[in-house]
Amino acid sequence: MMLGMTTERTAMAKWYWVAVICGGLGIFEATQTVVVMRAEGMHHAWTKLFITILLSWVPWAVAAQAVMRLGRDYPVFHRGWASAWMRHGVMWMAILISATTWNTVIEGRLNPWTPESTTSTLLELWRLKFTNEVLGSLILYAGILLVGWILDSRERLARQRMEAAQLSEQLTKAQLSALRQQIEPHFLFNTLNTIAGLVREGRNDDAVDMIAGLSELLRVTLKTSDRQEVKLGEELEMVKKYLEIEKARFAERLQVNVHVAAELRHARVPSLILQPIVENAVKHGIANRVQGGAIGIRAERLNGVLTLCVRNDGSGFPEDWEHQAGLGLKNVRERLASLYGKEAKLTVGSGETSGAFVAISLPYSDVQEVKEVKE
Repeated sequence: MMLGMTTERTAMAKWYWVAVICGGLGIFEATQTVVVMRAEGMHHAWTKLFITILLSWVPWAVAAQAVMRLGRDYPVFHRGWASAWMRHGVMWMAILISATTWNTVIEGRLNPWTPESTTSTLLELWRLKFTNEVLGSLILYAGILLVGWILDSRERLARQRMEAAQLSEQLTKAQLSALRQQIEPHFLFNTLNTIAGLVREGRNDDAVDMIAGLSELLRVTLKTSDRQEVKLGEELEMVKKYLEIEKARFAERLQVNVHVAAELRHARVPSLILQPIVENAVKHGIANRVQGGAIGIRAERLNGVLTLCVRNDGSGFPEDWEHQAGLGLKNVRERLASLYGKEAKLTVGSGETSGAFVAISLPYSDVQEVKEVKE
């Protein structure tokens, strides 16, 4: 549809430029002829002469679109040039004969040059005008071909850019969907393994609670499956449901602290962006410690940048953490790059004494602000 609209817009632009160029050339030639000849003391029917010269451009204005179309279908410097030149020769001659006939009729009726004399017949006038207009019409025909080539080149460039943008958008969506589809099975399998462990330990009530929590989490996840971005509040609700599942496993060993201002809960963030980070915090910061630990989630806005930070008080990241990083953090980094490019950043570090943190920085965008812009 977009390409069709672009083609239609380009065709209208061609008609517009043809009318402007031919009209401008006609006015220029008519004005120059009348002014110069009057300045030299000649005597003619000046109004009729101006109209005659201006109307002489009508055949070229009418034929210009056909010339440009022929130039597009049969380029003069491409393969099969002999056939193209023959077709253009026929077109040029047809326009020259038509324009000569048109100008002869107009000049014969108005007779602007010698109103007091009508000695020349229409046939003699036609022959004279045909001879005088051969070279000028050939140059004008070549000029129209050049203008048509320029406009077609602009149209092809615009179409290629649009197609490239559409392909890039489709590729980005496909990549984001693939990344998201990696998260969901990864989390699901981990949770099912946890449920299986609870069953083997005989903690059936905890396993049932975890299954119920998993069912609710999957329902919420499917609800947002067609969106790459959600409200931060929705993302936090999904993280909360995930942590409730983990609490069935760790009980009092897992403590959660969330510090997010109410006004930031409308911010747009990638869906399921926090879940793999929180999962890593639980796995590396809590699971391996007998006493458990705490996980903190914080959001801040500064200078148009939203920063989300997940901390745990377990062991910090090793120096070669990037080589040991699993699917979760790699996935987060790739999604941020696909959605925001260089405007987003993933930062990983260890606390001063203990613990580790993962921070995400991305452009702040408010859901309510976006709605207002659309309206």
